[in-house]
Amino acid sequence: MTSDRRKKGRRKTFRKFIRRVTQGPVAIAILSRLAYWYLKLVVATNRFVVEPPDALERVRPHLPVIVGVWHGQHILMPAVPIGLNASAMISRNFDGEVTARVVEMFGNRTIRASGGREQKNTLRKGGMTGFLDMMRALEKGDNVVQTADIPQGIARRAGLGIVMLAQRSHAPIVPLAIASSRRLVFSKAWDRAALNLPFGTTAIVMGDVVEVPANADDAMLEQARQLLEQEMQRITGRAYALTGKPE
Repeated sequence: MTSDRRKKGRRKTFRKFIRRVTQGPVAIAILSRLAYWYLKLVVATNRFVVEPPDALERVRPHLPVIVGVWHGQHILMPAVPIGLNASAMISRNFDGEVTARVVEMFGNRTIRASGGREQKNTLRKGGMTGFLDMMRALEKGDNVVQTADIPQGIARRAGLGIVMLAQRSHAPIVPLAIASSRRLVFSKAWDRAALNLPFGTTAIVMGDVVEVPANADDAMLEQARQLLEQEMQRITGRAYALTGKPE
């Protein structure tokens, strides 16, 4: 029995050591640098199609804005050449640490927080702090990027968080969809994440701006949420169609 306990203790210690090595500062630094150069390669070797062609000019009068994207389509987001820098809210976990560094390498800013599916997790994960940080960024004139669907929730179903941010900040939501013809789809991932691959065609589609009145009641917030979801579903389908390889 004592021998078994010792073996279990050694295995536990070994697992902790492996976690420290693979998820420590050195691993994060190496992975983030590799991810940065990989995204640079994807951008350099892809042909980009932007719809509408004057998307940036159309959005300028609305700045600062909340850029809404789906989970799973956000991987290439920090590197896309749209000429619009922003602050992005990123989770406080290992993947988030790597992502945050990559986002910053491309000249953007990060807000470290995560809401999660359950209201009780919001404060623990820093969701309320993240919300306030995004409010302050918008007040300063910075754009922010927020995933419209809820982490680990229902893929491509817009949540109320992004709509409430638009209501409180008076900033409009600009829906954005990104899709590549050459992609590796993680079919078992809850968000149907797609890794953009080099040597293909990438489409960036901007949807119609969604504005939320400051005095919106619950019914109006839900109406705005549905409108945003419908618009994002539309431009997502359009982006994949423009690559020549629909979903």
